[in-house]
Amino acid sequence: MIEESLDHLRPWEPWVARHSEESTRDFLAKSESKWANGDVYNYAIAKDGTLIGMCQTYRGAEPQGRRIGYWLHPAATGQGIATRATAAMVTEMFTLPDVEYLEVAHDLANTSSAAIPRRLGFTEVRREQVTPPAAPSGSGIDVVWRLNRPTPPVDGSRRP
Repeated sequence: MIEESLDHLRPWEPWVARHSEESTRDFLAKSESKWANGDVYNYAIAKDGTLIGMCQTYRGAEPQGRRIGYWLHPAATGQGIATRATAAMVTEMFTLPDVEYLEVAHDLANTSSAAIPRRLGFTEVRREQVTPPAAPSGSGIDVVWRLNRPTPPVDGSRRP
């Protein structure tokens, strides 16, 4: 599945340049310990029992924040799947008591990735120069979106 997605991912994902069967085995071997210590949570995205992508969240620069990333097989794009998977991850991450905000960062030129945080109510908070661009099609400017933990109602009632 990754191999079928390489051409689709190569313009935006720097890890694709280093991808190999060995790097995938290494990634999977390290994933369990990173999950156990809370550094990285990786989630498979599947449709009808078939693996079609991945989303992950990892510790951000500040201890109360986490970054989110996602990718899909090209045949699965444009169907709202990444948005639904990211929404589920947002819900899950805000169940953790130490998570105050989530961020998504993508290259300015990657408009498909921008659609997801926009749809989910994230707010663009900054643009950062990345030198050199992290990926071949990158502009060298990362757009960072943030979603803060929802504040519960003061009276304790549920909002509709």
